[in-house]
Amino acid sequence: MVSVSRQLPKQHLLEAIPLFSLLQESIVPYIPTLIGQLTHKLLLVSKNPSKPHFNHYLFESLCLSVRITCKANPTTVSSFEEALFPVFTEILQNDVQEFLPYVFQVMSLLLEIHSNSIPSSYMALFPHLLQPVLWERTGNIPPLVRLLQAYLEKGGASIAASAADKIPGLLGVFQKLIASKANDHQGFYLLNSIIENMPPESINQYRKQIFILLFQRLQSSKTTKFIKSFLVFINLYCVKYGAIALQEIFDSIQPKMFGMVLEKIIIPEVQKVSGAIEKKICAVGITKVLTECPAMMDTEYTKLWTPLLQALIGLFELPEDDSIPDDEHFIDIEDTPGYQTAFSQLAFAGKKEHDPIGDAVGNPKILLAQSLHKLSTACPGRVPSMLSTSLNAEALQYLQGYLQAASMSFILKCLFFQSLLRLK
Repeated sequence: MVSVSRQLPKQHLLEAIPLFSLLQESIVPYIPTLIGQLTHKLLLVSKNPSKPHFNHYLFESLCLSVRITCKANPTTVSSFEEALFPVFTEILQNDVQEFLPYVFQVMSLLLEIHSNSIPSSYMALFPHLLQPVLWERTGNIPPLVRLLQAYLEKGGASIAASAADKIPGLLGVFQKLIASKANDHQGFYLLNSIIENMPPESINQYRKQIFILLFQRLQSSKTTKFIKSFLVFINLYCVKYGAIALQEIFDSIQPKMFGMVLEKIIIPEVQKVSGAIEKKICAVGITKVLTECPAMMDTEYTKLWTPLLQALIGLFELPEDDSIPDDEHFIDIEDTPGYQTAFSQLAFAGKKEHDPIGDAVGNPKILLAQSLHKLSTACPGRVPSMLSTSLNAEALQYLQGYLQAASMSFILKCLFFQSLLRLK
């Protein structure tokens, strides 16, 4: 197919290639020949990348070849790497700006196919991906963040063990991204992957500074997008390290800050969180704060327990708050001097949505009921009395539904029904 390139216009040739997605496994025997032709073509056009439409379909074809072949046999990923890496290395060394976003996407796709390990060829490249010059180009940012996420997912422990001196550089990328209104969500993607995949001891010394940086951004330029990402992050942190750790790190920055975050950010803003996985993370994190943080039961933070529970039930049952302040409707134009290569998403390099909690929690409502049951057992009489103070009747009815769905004990349900009667 590629060998007839002299007879067909390049655009027509490469537009036809994705049609072999219909053939799927039946084309696998021909993939090695096809990849040889595609990599040869890639090397040629990288010398003068003047046909953006052709270039895009060329990389789409590479991704589709990887997907079809590795779906049938994941171990063949190494064959693709052997064929592609020499060309990719030349593109990176020659700084072919038009191709870099594509190269990073294909590399992400390849690395994500590996089992839980990072091949040495990728580890050799890792320090170069942190170079500031790459992050100055806006088109590089989404695919580079995804590539770093793949590194962390497949080998967070390996990075901590053999490239610990690069962790400050990794956090430097995060710091640069969260300072930007346009790219702060990308910074949170990276930060969430660090928290999820890096060994806790490898980032202990950096944790407090991470939170300080986030608070500085909150004070200087708070946006709805930033708040939503911040809520997901702190609840993921709570899921990963525990509610006590979350409370302690807030209060280590400033006394009583944990209460301020609950009162000023989590309780009033959590309804803005969008996305099923993001809501699940927030629900599990808030449930842990409610039921696994002693400070919520025995200090001045106790007054926030019922409002926080009310906010969590609202997250479950009320429509998402998609309102945006008037002053955020303006597009933020940042200083990007000179020519900037745009980011073009490759359709066949798409990434599956990732749930960091996974099967550990199937239904957050059931988790809340079970966790309240444990808390009620550990603190007899406290939970019903707190519910009777300010939780409204509608929220309490929803809560009773969670308890019934979780098959909680008759005695516990009676306690909650008594609270509802007192409210009425």
